[in-house]
Amino acid sequence: MQHAVRSRAAIRTGLTPVPRPRTPSVASLMDADALRVLHRAARALLDDLPDLTDRLVALLREQEPAYRTALTKDPTATWQEAHRSLRHSVTSLLDPRGARDAARRCSWRIGAARAEQGLPLDALLHAFRLGGSLVWQRLVEETSRTAPEDVRLLVHVAADVWNFVDEHCTLVADAYRQTEWQLGRRRENRARLLAAGLLDGTSRIADLPEAAQALGLPEYGRYYVVAVTGAPPARSDAARAVLPPGARVHWHAGTDVDYGIVLDGADGADGADGTDDDGLPGPAGPEDAPDAPVAGVRIGIGSAVDGLASVGDARRRADTALEICPRTGGTVRLADHLPAALVASSPELGGALAERVLGPLLRLEAADREVLLDTLTTWLDCDGSAQRAGERLYCHRNTVLNRLRRCEQLTGRSLARPADLVEISLALTARRVLRD
Repeated sequence: MQHAVRSRAAIRTGLTPVPRPRTPSVASLMDADALRVLHRAARALLDDLPDLTDRLVALLREQEPAYRTALTKDPTATWQEAHRSLRHSVTSLLDPRGARDAARRCSWRIGAARAEQGLPLDALLHAFRLGGSLVWQRLVEETSRTAPEDVRLLVHVAADVWNFVDEHCTLVADAYRQTEWQLGRRRENRARLLAAGLLDGTSRIADLPEAAQALGLPEYGRYYVVAVTGAPPARSDAARAVLPPGARVHWHAGTDVDYGIVLDGADGADGADGTDDDGLPGPAGPEDAPDAPVAGVRIGIGSAVDGLASVGDARRRADTALEICPRTGGTVRLADHLPAALVASSPELGGALAERVLGPLLRLEAADREVLLDTLTTWLDCDGSAQRAGERLYCHRNTVLNRLRRCEQLTGRSLARPADLVEISLALTARRVLRD
């Protein structure tokens, strides 16, 4: 009411009212005094920044093994990094708004650089907290030396100092993790490219040491390749099942086929005594891999080659094994199916052989044709035993012999002549492989 009266009186007199001065609160006066004390001590720290940096580096050398190693490798770079970080920290105490962005950029760059160098994140965060503790300690020391009565005022800015330290620890951690993730992606992509080059046979000799390191495999040793195809969810389970326990393998995922580059430890490739460098038995070879296919998944296991430089040959052998694997699923080891592999390697010749040897049989009526071909295949699988073939076919042995004689008549080849028998066996294999 009184204010309204005064305003109306001022209007009548034509004078502009003058606001009454506010009396500063005790808290605001103390905050202003605390900032004055903080700034005075911070300016002194800036003048003595090299000594402050020396103290921080000495603490890091004493308390952090990771920094002890870094200081041994490049003491100048570590000192300059600490000096730069402390300068931005102290400057931010004097001018929080003007120096904030530059200080944040500095901390981010340090976090990213240390991630690239492989310095542990815990060590880096410890270094930042040590730096914050050292700055606070020197602020208190400087104030105690020049104005002991003002030390109590620093309590009012302590929260601001430690909030700054926490903010920059978070920044450093974020930069470190983001860079670490990017480095991991780059390593994965590089390993994928190197593995693809090995499998394609396009790797340069100069790239082999890098490939060995990226894939975690020795450059020299015996390798075989496993090729797996089928439904992607089941593919990985089948791939793991087909390898012997403890096998050292690098998997390269493809659109249709996954390839595993497997170190063959069966012949002591890792050590002269057949053990790995750590004294443990090496992984078994491809012939010892368990036959545990997942339904609908096809697996081809190639034969072994010497060194990473020959992995491309091993992949082609695995592809051949995969090609002769039944379409319904299963596991084929190339060493156990070399005749079929020969046919699959040259399908044109295989088809010509099947037509030349089995042509008259293939042109029979379907039912008659399948009976004769099935009888011939079963007789071969039973090592030429008509008795066992009859048991498997649910017919008398004489029926088997009669069918075999008819096959001989139609093909013009004798099952008692080794050369003819080889041709018939290969022709049957070619028909099966090429038909599948």
